[in-house]
Amino acid sequence: MRLWPQSLFGRMVLALMAVLVVVLVADTWLMLDDRARFGERLRGEHAAQRIAGLITLLDGTAAADRPRVVHALSVPPMRLSLDEPWQAGADASPDAAAFLRRVADELERPTTLQVLSIRGVPARGVSARGMPAKGAPENGKSRPRPGPPRHLLLVSAQARLADGAVLTFRSALPEAGRDWPLRALGLLALLAAAVALLSGWAARRLTRPLASLADAADGLARNLDQPPLPETGPQEVARAARSFNAMQRALKSYLETRAHALAGVSHDLRLPLTRLRLRLEQFPEGDTRAAMQRDIEEMDAMVGGTLDYLRAGNDAERAVKLNLVALLEGLAEDAEAAGAQVSLHGVAAPVTARPQALRRCLANLIDNARRYGGGAVDVTLVDHAEAAEIRVEDRGPGIPAAERERVFEPYVRLEASRARHTGGAGLGLAIARAVARAHGGDVTLADRAGGGAAVIVTLPRGAAADLQANRPNRPPK
Repeated sequence: MRLWPQSLFGRMVLALMAVLVVVLVADTWLMLDDRARFGERLRGEHAAQRIAGLITLLDGTAAADRPRVVHALSVPPMRLSLDEPWQAGADASPDAAAFLRRVADELERPTTLQVLSIRGVPARGVSARGMPAKGAPENGKSRPRPGPPRHLLLVSAQARLADGAVLTFRSALPEAGRDWPLRALGLLALLAAAVALLSGWAARRLTRPLASLADAADGLARNLDQPPLPETGPQEVARAARSFNAMQRALKSYLETRAHALAGVSHDLRLPLTRLRLRLEQFPEGDTRAAMQRDIEEMDAMVGGTLDYLRAGNDAERAVKLNLVALLEGLAEDAEAAGAQVSLHGVAAPVTARPQALRRCLANLIDNARRYGGGAVDVTLVDHAEAAEIRVEDRGPGIPAAERERVFEPYVRLEASRARHTGGAGLGLAIARAVARAHGGDVTLADRAGGGAAVIVTLPRGAAADLQANRPNRPPK
């Protein structure tokens, strides 16, 4: 789903906003409903109290004085009359019954009451005296005009006074307000915006340590000596940081122990190989001696390659600004002396690197291309804003896509295309990748157009790569 955010930060913010929207919608609905109910109750009680007061007043007034009192009290929006007879056909609707109960509750004595009608009419259909205006339809409907109409509630009712006189009253009261409380809604919108900003800020603070943890885990393979994570923040985040730092220390200790052990074994093998060479000199010339000499040289090359691999990403050499064109020209001359035909293409700006380590990396790749590509090697420099790219291509049998990661493992050789007699211990590509990754880059394999293999070395120019490249490391003992 495209709208569903992929990051933890986005999902937390979306969840908080969804809950906030639901709460605000429910709160707005409850506020408007309570506002309408309160207004209706207030208007109904006010009208009931006034009518009950009028009935009580007229009950205590002499019959001769009532017309004068009625005339004085007939002010908008209520009109009183003593001239109309008791009418049949009272309104029996639930609204009328509720209105009668409210009036009866306010009276001091039981009084006979009836509601003639309760109906809503537009405000423009009611005159200033609270009765339908001239020309207004009897059903309370009028021709619509632009803008939202203001409605009134027209109530007609009768009451029998203590002496049997009939009091008729008609009153126009405003219905429940239908306008939106813009001020309250504006404050709710402002509150929603403030809560959204605060939620985003809180979610970012909560997820930032996780992003730092992901970055540290991503860079751990390239730089095992990177600074430890700060063990601060919420308990879960601090615990994850402590676990990550402990894992980093354990990995570093394990790799150092392994490197020391392998380096010690490889170094100690040099002594018996030297003794074998000395004793071999006592043998007479012949095929047996030549075969033994080749075996000793192969073992010595394997020991040297192992030491080079262990030192590849753990070099004490200082990093300097390095001219890649000059470096490749020197390597091309060495390869041509060994019988290769090297073609150089392109230029690139200098990069910060360890000269000897990078020379070992590129020399291995050019030597591999010479061995397995028939002697013809094409080296191309591609300059990018953030990195320099070096492509070493040959016209050999190439490497199957399924094997391109496996050949970077130490001592791995593809016997189907790279025969044993061609030499090498299967460490050239492993050493090249270890050196490139120690510089913050990488080595990858691809097909060459027209057949053959292409080895791509990427060397970044960023500040992080420069700092990492300038960091001197202690070599294994």
